[in-house]
Amino acid sequence: MRHYFLAVICAGLLSGCASVAVTQDVLQRNTAHALGIEVGAFTISDRVDEGVKTSYRVKTKAGRQYSCYVTGVMSYAGRTVSDALCTELGGGKKPASGGGKGQQCNDLLKAAGKC
Repeated sequence: MRHYFLAVICAGLLSGCASVAVTQDVLQRNTAHALGIEVGAFTISDRVDEGVKTSYRVKTKAGRQYSCYVTGVMSYAGRTVSDALCTELGGGKKPASGGGKGQQCNDLLKAAGKC
């Protein structure tokens, strides 16, 4: 009974903790996917884990800068990390309307008036 109680307490402490759920590898892959560039074509800095949210900054080799975040939790079912959500800093630039380097105009961007 004591071991069961300790397991429940440990699971409760780990669940919802982004610092445990969001590894650097997952952060790199999800960010590369969100920005449409290769892993290694950017650096991640200023990581802050707040509950289930991990916020961070991205700078590409081309000099573009982004503010990004993911959410991540650990549970009895395993690790779950959201897609990265990124906003370009200091530009207010609209994404290219397809064919641009790593950027495409999809239905969501069109609906948001970003294309």
